[in-house]
Amino acid sequence: MYDRYEGLIFDMDGTILDTESTHRQAWRQVLRPYGMHFDEQAMVALNGAPTWKIAQVIIANHQSDVDPHLLAAEKTALVKTMLLDNVKPLPLIDVVKAYHGRKPMAVGTGSEHAMAEMLLCHLGLRGYFEVVVGADDVTKHKPEPETFLRCAQLLGVRPERCIVFEDADFGVEAAKRANMAIVDVRLL
Repeated sequence: MYDRYEGLIFDMDGTILDTESTHRQAWRQVLRPYGMHFDEQAMVALNGAPTWKIAQVIIANHQSDVDPHLLAAEKTALVKTMLLDNVKPLPLIDVVKAYHGRKPMAVGTGSEHAMAEMLLCHLGLRGYFEVVVGADDVTKHKPEPETFLRCAQLLGVRPERCIVFEDADFGVEAAKRANMAIVDVRLL
């Protein structure tokens, strides 16, 4: 089905790995001591954004002076302790396995690079991907196209010859801006 593309790029959280509920649980636990919470719909709209950007939005909504990078670091540390017990692959991993060795593939994620590497290794999936680009590997995050353009560059494939698999509005927009084909996995 995707044979006409030269490179396949996958978002990670919510696309190939089921991590969303764990991320939400970690946010709830981290925000509680600060007397903050998040709106579920607002959080869905921020899927694909780096953790510190999500922290900025939550803090702004509460008119708090908490450092977003500190809050993001707390959430990241907590989620690391929780994810290894809870993470599992989503059905789209079958596409990854079907194209392994046939097409170069990358992960382009809003998660930190080390977190992506840890999760993919933990599940025995790291070897399927030639490239992993995390939030800390770029300066302009989704919906900017830098994450996906960096994936294409590292794969050695022209952007217009790549297809991106995404589950978030920011990621879909980033793929469009990168001039790449898109599969919105929410529609599958």
